This record gives sequence, structure tokens and C-alpha cells, in this order.
Amino acid sequence: MSGRYVIHLPVTAPDLARAKMLGRTAGRALAFLAHVEPGGITVSAEDNQGVRHWVFCDRRLDGGRRCVLRADHETPCTPRLPR
Repeated sequence: MSGRYVIHLPVTAPDLARAKMLGRTAGRALAFLAHVEPGGITVSAEDNQGVRHWVFCDRRLDGGRRCVLRADHETPCTPRLPR
């Protein structure tokens, strides 16, 4: 056992798009906490939790940072949100 635990926090949304939006919002709001890994956030249908959808792209970029855009973005990856 790794000695780490994962918190599963059920939050409901009416559809996949809004679930992903809520996941991104929660991840960005909690990203200041050292133990929060926004790149690992996924969402699933309540009755099919084995099928998960990634919320963030999370690709590794030069310098060790990760992309902060949504998982299905079509623009180049970036380590910071555009203003």
C-alpha cells in the first residue's frame, strides 16, 4: 500500500459537458493546495462509473509543467490559462 488515499467527492451535473466544466472549475479552485492533482480529475455517468472522461489535457510540457487546458482542446498546449 502506498500510504496515500484518494478522496472521491460525488457531485452531480445534468450532462457530460457540464460535469467536465464543474470538474475543471473545482480543480482550478483547489489547485493552490499542494496535494491536489487537477490533471487526474475525471468524470463519469453515475450508473457507469467505470467509464471515465478526462477533464484536463495534462500533457507534460517543456520545463516539467503540464497543460492546463481541457482534455479535448484543439489549440496548442499551454502551462497557463489564456487571459
